[in-house]
Amino acid sequence: MSSDTANIVARIERLPVTGWHVKARIIVGFATFFDAYDALTIAYVLPVLIGMWHIEQSQVGVLIGAGNFGQLIGALCFGWLADRIGRLRALTLGIALFSLGSLACIFATDFNTLFTLRTLEGIGLGGEVPVAAAYIGEMAKAKGRGVFFLLYEGIFGVGLFFAALAGFWMVPRFGWQSMFILGAVPAVMVLFLRRMLPESARWLADKGRLAEAEEVVTFLEKDTEQRGVALPPVQPIPVVAREKAPWSELFSPMYRKRTLVVWMLWFCSYFISYGISTWSPTLYRTVFKLDLATSLGYSLITVGCGLVGTIGVAFVVDFTGRRLWFVIAYIGSAVPLSILWYTGASTAETVLLWASVAYFFTGSNSNLCYLYTAELYPTRLRARGTATATAWLRLGSTIGPGTVGFIIGGYGLNAVFGMFAVVALIGAVVAATMAIETKERVLEEVSP
Repeated sequence: MSSDTANIVARIERLPVTGWHVKARIIVGFATFFDAYDALTIAYVLPVLIGMWHIEQSQVGVLIGAGNFGQLIGALCFGWLADRIGRLRALTLGIALFSLGSLACIFATDFNTLFTLRTLEGIGLGGEVPVAAAYIGEMAKAKGRGVFFLLYEGIFGVGLFFAALAGFWMVPRFGWQSMFILGAVPAVMVLFLRRMLPESARWLADKGRLAEAEEVVTFLEKDTEQRGVALPPVQPIPVVAREKAPWSELFSPMYRKRTLVVWMLWFCSYFISYGISTWSPTLYRTVFKLDLATSLGYSLITVGCGLVGTIGVAFVVDFTGRRLWFVIAYIGSAVPLSILWYTGASTAETVLLWASVAYFFTGSNSNLCYLYTAELYPTRLRARGTATATAWLRLGSTIGPGTVGFIIGGYGLNAVFGMFAVVALIGAVVAATMAIETKERVLEEVSP
């Protein structure tokens, strides 16, 4: 047992949610908002670029997948970096990279150039989100952690919705480059991030930097008392001190099953959500021959339903628990997708209705994956565990859109929705039979 580290953790666990926590979630959430925005930007410029650059249908999935491939690399690299140099340093680098990458995309003149720049931008996008999730998760206490974390993570869904809204309004008026210019806004944040927020006290204590951890926790305690909130007594929490945390610990007897489960949950959720969201504008435009404004508008409605799901899950997950909601939402996705497969995606309005229902549920699971993964690993492994899991997000996000293009060409649109329904059912089975429950358990208790 490490008594000093345990004392730091126990003092974090007694802190009530105050204005400072809200401020931290807003600041980090600003970056996460634009991460989501930049990730979906490509979907709303493709309907223009397909005709302008004579992009073939087989290339659409490749271009969508370029950013996701970069995000896979970024997730692995930045997860390791965050466990080595700290959450805020890694977060700053990720934000700078994806912001500058977004700005560089405005200079693309053909398919190959945009493919390269989107891959580089994706490295920053993939690095920011898991590190931010680890940082926010480490400041939350066990009781109410679900709503605390998911209200922050809901900003990702807001970013996706904003991308759809911006694409609907900006692309016809200001051109496709305007989407990438807006995506570069967070670059300014890099100059101030480390002045606005302290490093994670849990990470500092885990690294043996106890004086710095003490300073951070003392600041939070004083801030709480200055707001007129009385602090409860410190309740002892046992913490196991370990000097090293190799990558192989992700597959140790304690964590092997957890690792495999969250990989599957991430893959299933984002295979469906990115497959639907990134292809929607192009499907409405090319398959149903709708005009650009209507295509973007229909896609906006679907993404809006996903936003409702990502925010709504925050208010139920501390009651249902993580495992049960995963099962409910996967089945809730599979049913409307099966309807589209069985009855046929014959009209744009039919697709709009059932795809939006499915996206509501899969959006909630996509958001819940961040909370659940950060709860399954100890501080020494949290960023790497989350980043490795989000690598499967990127894999699903890469394979999903690419598979859509292949199946449409060979088997038709109905088969696409049938494929999504099968993936959703696989996710439900994995969650029901293999996931552990983490509701309102102290992080150090769940993951010693």
